[in-house]
Amino acid sequence: MEKILENLNEAQKIAITHGEGPLLIIAGAGTGKTTVLTRRIAWLIGQNLAKPEEILAMTFTDKAAAEMKDRVDQLLPLSYGDLEISTFHAFAKKILSDWALDIGLPNDFKLLTDIDLWILVKNHLYDFNLNYYKPIGNPSKFIYALIKHFQKVKGEGITPQNYLDYAQGLVLAKDDVSLGNKTKKKLSKKVKDKSDDQEVARINEIANAFHIYQKLLLDSASLDFGDLINYSLQLFRTRPKILDVYQKQFKYVLIDEFQDTDLAQYELIKLIAEGQKNITVVGDDDQSIYKFRGASISNILKFEEDYPNCTKITLTQNYRSTQNILDLSYGFIQKNNPERLETKLNISKKLLAQNLLKGAIEVIHAKDVYQETSEVVSKIKALAEEGHSLNEIAILVRANDHAEIFVNELSRNGIPYIFWANRGLYKKPIISDLLAYFNLLDERHESTNLLRVLNFKKFFIPDEEIIKINFTAKIKALSVFEVLQDLRVLVKLPESSYKVIDDFLFNLSKHTALARSVSVTELFVKVLQETEIIKNILTDSTENFERRNLIEQFYRLSQNFEKKSEDKSLKGFLAELKMEQDAGFDGAMTFDPSVGPEAVKVMTIHTAKGLEFETVFVVNVVDQRIPSRERKDPIEIPETLIKEILPEGDAHLMEERRLFYVAMTRAKKNLILTWAENYGGSTQSRKPSKFLVELGLEKTPEKKLPIGEVFFPKNNMAISQKIQYHLPNTFSFTQVSTFLHCPLEYKYKYLYHLPSSGAANLSFGQTIHKTLELFTSEYKQLNSIVQNDLFGGLNKTQDKKIPSFGDLLKFYKEYWVNDWYEDKMQKEEFRKRGKQLLNNFYEEFISAKPNLKFIEKQFSISLNEYKFVGKIDRVDENSDKSISIIDYKTGKPKIKLDPVDKEQLLIYQLAATECLHESVNSLKYCYLEAPDTGIEFLGKTEDLIELKEKLLAVIDNIIITIKTNSFLQADISSKPHDCAYRILEN
Repeated sequence: MEKILENLNEAQKIAITHGEGPLLIIAGAGTGKTTVLTRRIAWLIGQNLAKPEEILAMTFTDKAAAEMKDRVDQLLPLSYGDLEISTFHAFAKKILSDWALDIGLPNDFKLLTDIDLWILVKNHLYDFNLNYYKPIGNPSKFIYALIKHFQKVKGEGITPQNYLDYAQGLVLAKDDVSLGNKTKKKLSKKVKDKSDDQEVARINEIANAFHIYQKLLLDSASLDFGDLINYSLQLFRTRPKILDVYQKQFKYVLIDEFQDTDLAQYELIKLIAEGQKNITVVGDDDQSIYKFRGASISNILKFEEDYPNCTKITLTQNYRSTQNILDLSYGFIQKNNPERLETKLNISKKLLAQNLLKGAIEVIHAKDVYQETSEVVSKIKALAEEGHSLNEIAILVRANDHAEIFVNELSRNGIPYIFWANRGLYKKPIISDLLAYFNLLDERHESTNLLRVLNFKKFFIPDEEIIKINFTAKIKALSVFEVLQDLRVLVKLPESSYKVIDDFLFNLSKHTALARSVSVTELFVKVLQETEIIKNILTDSTENFERRNLIEQFYRLSQNFEKKSEDKSLKGFLAELKMEQDAGFDGAMTFDPSVGPEAVKVMTIHTAKGLEFETVFVVNVVDQRIPSRERKDPIEIPETLIKEILPEGDAHLMEERRLFYVAMTRAKKNLILTWAENYGGSTQSRKPSKFLVELGLEKTPEKKLPIGEVFFPKNNMAISQKIQYHLPNTFSFTQVSTFLHCPLEYKYKYLYHLPSSGAANLSFGQTIHKTLELFTSEYKQLNSIVQNDLFGGLNKTQDKKIPSFGDLLKFYKEYWVNDWYEDKMQKEEFRKRGKQLLNNFYEEFISAKPNLKFIEKQFSISLNEYKFVGKIDRVDENSDKSISIIDYKTGKPKIKLDPVDKEQLLIYQLAATECLHESVNSLKYCYLEAPDTGIEFLGKTEDLIELKEKLLAVIDNIIITIKTNSFLQADISSKPHDCAYRILEN
């Protein structure tokens, strides 16, 4: 308890130690809202007010959820098992995976991304009967707008039937002459006074399209993200006994970033919290930059209505910025009054700095954009020379397109930078190179792609020789590929270049054949290795860090394609990418700001939310960029259907003002705002942003650099790069084994995240494990006590239902992993062997009819400041309430377990004892060749203590190795497990 409550201000302590009942926390920028949330969770557990599994915490991103879990874990003295900290969508997906059948939905539904939805609508476009939203020249023009509209409508909790009823009401209001004007006005309220035929037809078209869209999703057993929330709501509203399960389970509910929740998300959480009413919400209306139509305070005001006796706490002590930056920001955001909580709730949100240093606020007024970028980069160089870390410097732009000139100038001056964008993966040079090569495997005569590939380091030949080849192709009216096939006859080149081209043609032919027989991910790894792309990005530099990150993301993209597609080939993958590009998508990207070498961070203001830097440059602060030009939604929701409390006044300007406020409050010490009179393309001078005027800042800089400085900077020395690896605090058995087997392999896999080759036995093992997971899950669901009690049945052990062997084989067929087999013969041998193993398992299973307590149970063990995570295949409950832990093995049964095998099961025993708080009776490997012959044992207390010490020793070694970058190639002449154990012992 002392650790949980140390170094807190009074308001934070009151919020953390709040007992029962609803709690509203208004947390300004930099006031420690994450600290309050995580310590409140730890305090509730520490005070025995709730067990970990009785707390539900919701946030908006996977990264935020992971960070909350880490911080809670560091606060708790023991490991936890079932603490539910997740995003709204992840939580709702889990609910529907368990209960979808109870509202007539398949529980194996597919969750579609935006591009999946675009493809679905495009493929059924003519089912929508569109007229207004299907231009003849470009029928697909409005697909994306329609999808976004449907998603926003779902966020308002509006169903297709609601929309159809509203649309039909407009028809009645227009056609029924017997209705009075007052009734007509009510039916067509605020349809922009356009109750003419075209407007009514347009809204009816949208309503019908929404209905058809939802039907298409259901017909394809698919959901979008809005469905996750709305169907969970439907489940709770129509199946009260199921809702009762969640209301009883979760004694305390906490919501982060409450100002960004939509109505449907709030309604879902409110239902769960209704049982105990112990709901805590944390928000700040001034930082609402994602909210629908600027309704930044809607849910917070609704919260006050729903819980009139709630406790309200305002956090105002800021631990990030200096007071002058906070005062400037506070005076600025007040321009949004009266549409702020400060006015609505009659509270003070003036932030008080705990950083007593004097911050610097500066405006740079440049003649043109070139001088603006030059001055920004010159200032960064000066800061670096003064000893400031590049990691603590950020350049914030309003849109990704505005960043290019700044990253070019940073690059030209040798300053390491990382540009965080959320889109544009396919346009990145290294990904464009890969796509060019992949497209060549499908169409060799595409000369543009071929010439790009000839710039690969492995296939490089001098430019003058490329020119000769290209010129010959034009003269002979051949493709470049045809010239290369007959190169020695058609073009005179040095012998060394002929050999390079021979190597290129050999690889092209080999990979073309491979593309017809293996999945895209397997092909991807082989191409990376055999074209030496991997080899060329292994050195430590900012550029290679970014390239490795991009390759990892592209690899994950190919893996996701395989998971959802029947056609797992390169051709199918390229076809999907083509569809994405036709839809206007150029590849989503993600970056972790805490990872990577020392470098200036360049990003949009939206991306910067939640981050902080010593020095922040907010650039292009000119009219029509900040604030941006208003772009209304192509399809707006009729106001009659909107349930949110919409603000009065200029919603767009208020949204932009909040965005600029977020940008300003990212700065800890130095805030530099820059603008230029000219951005090219126009002879008219640009005006400074009205925000600069509202701030009362000086419009001209104290000193201007001559324009010539832009092109000939005096100081052009490159800043040395300091490569710093992100130190992990979470480890697994696989990570530890990999490090002990080969530290260099650990580096490539867990620091560089490079795709690696698989193996037939690994693919086979994945298939068997997934098959058994699905089969045992179905068995458990069929015999669930909770499920039967909900609908009046009884759970009798002797009447246990067991899925058929046919069901088991169905799962085996559906989830077969088709990768990394040497040939068809080997694949069929494994497939046949798998059926025999499953038959062995099934016979033993129907004989035992076990009481399954957990399947694929995740755990997290605390090891000092580290976490050790993993997953247990199966946990059976015995008659005395103790448990037996079972791990499946597809290999040959062992007469005697080696030390590493024992340690894996001992880790599970440790997890079950410390995380799940279970009494363990036995540990066993279930060898599927002979399921009833596994060796059972149980670790003693001293075994578990010794295991912890060993794991900590290895983890400390990993940390030291990362810090010193001393990854050596291990001697792996012996078996990996023997090697691992030998190093562990030493």
